[in-house]
Amino acid sequence: QVQLVESGGGLVQAGGSLRLSCAASGLTFSTYAMAWFRRAPGKERAFVAAISWSGDNTYYADSVKGRFTISRDNAKNTQYLQMNSLKPDDTAVYYCAALLAGKPRNPDEYDYWGQGTQVTVSS
Repeated sequence: QVQLVESGGGLVQAGGSLRLSCAASGLTFSTYAMAWFRRAPGKERAFVAAISWSGDNTYYADSVKGRFTISRDNAKNTQYLQMNSLKPDDTAVYYCAALLAGKPRNPDEYDYWGQGTQVTVSS
């Protein structure tokens, strides 16, 4: 059974930082591209960042480019999202997702999802 478990969310002031983690089990982690999506209150799920299975290629939404960094450790079956210079607009539930093959920015292509972790940025 595949499980993706996010952690690291919380409440932070604008300008602060958080590091999200996603621990994967039940799949061959090193063969999957991984990503983070988010859903803000009243909005659709949105792409945040993705990383190829090897870590060689990364993709970011324009809204987070230069502030967020996605990374992975295949030895630990874990991916990360370092979030710096957080803004109130970053407030959302953040979801980890795994993709065997497909377009990394398209949520419909993803095979597995975590339950999400809440990130709240106060002004």
